[in-house]
Amino acid sequence: MRIASWAVAVVMTLPPLVSQAQVSVNINVPGVIAVAPPAPRYEAIPGPRSGQVWIHGHWYWGNNDYVWRPGRWEPARPDYDYTQGRWVRADGGYRWVEGDWKPRGGHGNGHCPPGQAKKGRC
Repeated sequence: MRIASWAVAVVMTLPPLVSQAQVSVNINVPGVIAVAPPAPRYEAIPGPRSGQVWIHGHWYWGNNDYVWRPGRWEPARPDYDYTQGRWVRADGGYRWVEGDWKPRGGHGNGHCPPGQAKKGRC
């Protein structure tokens, strides 16, 4: 009888312990960072350089933390404008969208031959 009452006491204490269990699911979406990037740092833009475009510095994700990548000059492309890269909210986190060269004055007739967009020609 003593063992039976002890077993009942043990069984009665189990439900509260089981009900406190938690489940945590972390879904890793490639290219998406769960932590918001810090505010951009102020960088004094150097004086203009002929034939060059200033690419602003930005935070990038490396080794499980944000690291600042300073701004730099890049050769200008005739008839193209540079659109700066940026962090955007996506899939429950943040994703970096690289800066890109866009044709000055739009895309013309809207047609871009296969493979040319990736080469920056459309």
